[in-house]
Amino acid sequence: MDTPDVGIPERLAAGMSMPEQHAYLRGKFSRRKVLAGSFAAAGTVGGMGLLAGSSGGARSENAAASGPLTAWSAPAAPVKVDGGLVAPFARHLAFGADPKTQMRVSWQVPFAVKSPYLRVGLKPWELSRKIEAEVRDLHTPSLSKKLPAVEQYYLHAALDGLRPGTTYYYGVGHEGFDPASPQRLGTLGTFRTAPATPETFVFTAFGDQGVSYDALANDQLILGQNPSFHLHAGDICYADTTGHGKETDTYDARVWDTFLAQTESVAKSVPWMVTTGNHDMEAWYSPNGYGGQSARWSLPDNGFDPRNAPGVYSFTYGNVGVVALDANDVSYEIPANRGYTDGKQTAWLDRRLGELRADESVDFVVVFFHHCVYSTATHASDGGVRDAWLRLFAEHQVDLVVNGHNHVYERTDAIRNGEVGKPVPVGASTDPTRDGIVYVTAGGAGKDLYSFPAGVADSFEGNVADRESVESFHWTKARHRDPDTVEWSRVRYTGFSFLAVEVTAGAHPKLTVSALAESGERVDHFEVVRGM
Repeated sequence: MDTPDVGIPERLAAGMSMPEQHAYLRGKFSRRKVLAGSFAAAGTVGGMGLLAGSSGGARSENAAASGPLTAWSAPAAPVKVDGGLVAPFARHLAFGADPKTQMRVSWQVPFAVKSPYLRVGLKPWELSRKIEAEVRDLHTPSLSKKLPAVEQYYLHAALDGLRPGTTYYYGVGHEGFDPASPQRLGTLGTFRTAPATPETFVFTAFGDQGVSYDALANDQLILGQNPSFHLHAGDICYADTTGHGKETDTYDARVWDTFLAQTESVAKSVPWMVTTGNHDMEAWYSPNGYGGQSARWSLPDNGFDPRNAPGVYSFTYGNVGVVALDANDVSYEIPANRGYTDGKQTAWLDRRLGELRADESVDFVVVFFHHCVYSTATHASDGGVRDAWLRLFAEHQVDLVVNGHNHVYERTDAIRNGEVGKPVPVGASTDPTRDGIVYVTAGGAGKDLYSFPAGVADSFEGNVADRESVESFHWTKARHRDPDTVEWSRVRYTGFSFLAVEVTAGAHPKLTVSALAESGERVDHFEVVRGM
């Protein structure tokens, strides 16, 4: 006998996995058949289902929406489905302002559910602490005849008052789905808070990921590094494939579901600290095209304006201060959001770098954002970033700058006053207080790769091909390409890759920076040691 109309026929349910059941329910009950393919994919992370059709309608013909939307717009009539048939997915973590005592847990459900919550405890069988989740509903209108309107439900729980250096177990659920029940224990995740005092740790970084087998492969290699956190320097999933920050861009909100499912295997245990790239300016959401990001992510709220600029914040982990910036605010190349903070982000950056340098417990300052300060690949260098922030980086002696935007790996020598302060070949050491700053473009996270100027060969560990100079350019305020002859392009690699940075604390602190290819092969490494 079939189950009631709100369920699935028994003869079908017996042979269906939970994700397949969810997909069936979507097709049966959703008034717009919202996310029908994407959620089915989301249930099979790491398999063929995840990536099949990942581009979906993302490249279909697009029409401008009637105007920007405010994020978290609830649908008029949420679909009602038995909560026991709805499994949470796409878990991702982020630190609060204090990584020693704060963690933010975010996840997604395909339909509106009753009473969502998070359970957390020190043992998987003792999840005694229960925290109500915040629901952020995100509505995206139909942007073309081929793309349906989309309702997405993002849930967030803030954990405060945690113990430093402690591993916690957590589960997410709602009425009808209790992660603490014996049959749900396999859905639990873990995280570890920052230690009370600095100790050696690893963090990873890249930009320009998207949804692909190469992106998935990078995620699994990152997990193997056992990082304490990961930095994502913008262009996160490419739901907006155009990247101009305009309503005429091609956009498919469903790509986010597939991306977050792809990332869950890592981000459910490694804080995934993101900032905004040009493809993350989703013009259909206000304010500033960042309403979607605010709905999907819970990031530290210690930036100058966390509601309007969610990708601007900082945190300190051990002896490293990390600063996230939104380069869309200063970019000359892609001006959709240029000047939207009216200089307030730059003023905040000046203050924050000064505070970190005044903190005796902070040995190193790492800054990450999207657009490149120094690169010779397709997009080259952004003069707007240089004009706004280079002086501050030098004045506060930033130790490492990580960018994306160009889908390659490229690393500079130490740069001081716009010139090579010291050559830093593979395996060398550099001192920012004397030599200048090393800038890394780590944009090989998973999207289609770019190239370097014609005739300029890759040069990386085991395949060094040094050049005295490379002909490139930088973007001007008038959006012209001003030619450059640069001598600072030290390492170039046109494969998928990411950064792994080992941070040593104690009497002789240092950053050991490595670039790892998708194969696991190391293609670059160098050290940053202050006052050596």
